[in-house]
Amino acid sequence: MFVILSYDIGAKRVQKALKICRKYLHHMHRSVFEGNISEGKLNQLKRELERVVNTRYDTVCIYRIESPVLVKKEQIGVIHDVSEII
Repeated sequence: MFVILSYDIGAKRVQKALKICRKYLHHMHRSVFEGNISEGKLNQLKRELERVVNTRYDTVCIYRIESPVLVKKEQIGVIHDVSEII
């Protein structure tokens, strides 16, 4: 499946979250990531983030796109090859 992940995390925890997300997804911009990921890897990513995130102050949003046919992406600027991560 294809996912888009974004977060709003406190400064003390943001570097840890960034490092975790980069292991699984392509870093698009600041706190935005995207990429193809298996259900198992997505669950692993969420477990790792849950250890870092303070749920009283931080937010992580994961948009799951089950069928890439339903999404049309347009990008202006540098095109990143998402397949490099997988």
